[in-house]
Amino acid sequence: MKEISVLGLGYIGLPTASILATNGYMVRGIDVSPSVVGIINKGGIHIEEPGLKTLVQAAVNSGNLTAYTQPQAADVYILAVPTPITEDKRADLSYVEAAAKSILPLLKRGDLVILESTSPPGTTVDFLCPVLAQSGLELGTELFVAHCPERVLPGKIIKELLQNIRIIGGINETSAQMARDVYTCFVEGEIHLTDATTAEMVKIMENTYRDVNIALANELARISPHLNINAWEVIRFANLHPRVNLHSPGPGVGGHCISVDPWFVVEKFPETAQLIAKARHINDFMPEFTYQMLLDTVRNIPNPKVTLLGLTYKPDVDDVRESPALKLIEMIEKNPDLRLAVYDPHVKHFDYELSGLEAAFRDSDCILLTVDHAEFKYINPRQVAAAVRNRNVIDTRNALSRKDWMDAGFQYRLLGCDYAENGDSVTRLTFFGNPLLSVV
Repeated sequence: MKEISVLGLGYIGLPTASILATNGYMVRGIDVSPSVVGIINKGGIHIEEPGLKTLVQAAVNSGNLTAYTQPQAADVYILAVPTPITEDKRADLSYVEAAAKSILPLLKRGDLVILESTSPPGTTVDFLCPVLAQSGLELGTELFVAHCPERVLPGKIIKELLQNIRIIGGINETSAQMARDVYTCFVEGEIHLTDATTAEMVKIMENTYRDVNIALANELARISPHLNINAWEVIRFANLHPRVNLHSPGPGVGGHCISVDPWFVVEKFPETAQLIAKARHINDFMPEFTYQMLLDTVRNIPNPKVTLLGLTYKPDVDDVRESPALKLIEMIEKNPDLRLAVYDPHVKHFDYELSGLEAAFRDSDCILLTVDHAEFKYINPRQVAAAVRNRNVIDTRNALSRKDWMDAGFQYRLLGCDYAENGDSVTRLTFFGNPLLSVV
């Protein structure tokens, strides 16, 4: 089994295809976009990920990786296509179905099909297998099927593809073992075998755990101002406990995993998955909560201009999938009284017009930071003060120095530490004569 087709050359498919190619497999990468195929065949990349360009160049130059727009025959087929959610929060498995149907004419006895796409529990057995059965091959004896969910973090994809523990679930033991043999060539972490539905649920629960934890932090961020306390300090001190790991609040939850996967469980078990659903609603409300902070800040300014810093859902990547910044832009755009400038150093192409850094600040009335890119931490507030019309900044990520921005004359508002409803400076709280809130 030395020939592999990887369907979907995005954030997971392209690194996986390249790693397999550099480990001796003949890999055919498949993507529906002719431009993506052209870029890859020239040794280039269409997504931002540290180390990926070097890896793709090595794979292509070795002759082991070639990209195509149409499915190619192989011994192993890895489906790494999107599984988004619809507007009514249901899994859209149309990409999985299309990919599976596209390889039906190519399947032969002894082939292995691996679904890497994160999917609702039961997808492999109840959805994918019936499609593959149309090949006429008997599943589990002539055609083998497994689910091997990716478990990586954008910005560290290559490192984590190599080092992370992998969970592989097969429709039977032979399918799981065959999939393990493929990944063994490059996975340095442990590989654990189970059934396909368990593997699907493991991936979903990993992301659901984080989503529920973030929802807890976001509730804390909304409660803390009413108590005159700093949510970020509460989290820092609470996490000193050896069995506590509170996550951080923010303007919402984005990315293709955490903001999507929990809905897969809610869709199947709406009456039972109550905690999961509540956490999703809390996190989905945070862009609206942030928008209300913005309106409160600029309420007395005529025709205010808003500078939105950061489009991506996490720092130092170019991935805007499900980013809360997109929802904020939509709300701001619908308000005829607001003007908007958007700047993100990592995003090169976007539906909304992007500004340069100087143009984004020019005549601005409120700076809204939604992503803690490293570049933003080095912005000089005194230089910004000379460019803006009104000095207001809202920090939703605790990424900026309150002192530096207030010393430059800005009204600084921090999500989870915005004590004064009118945005006035915070009164320092003391305990036995010592400052209680170090950020003030």
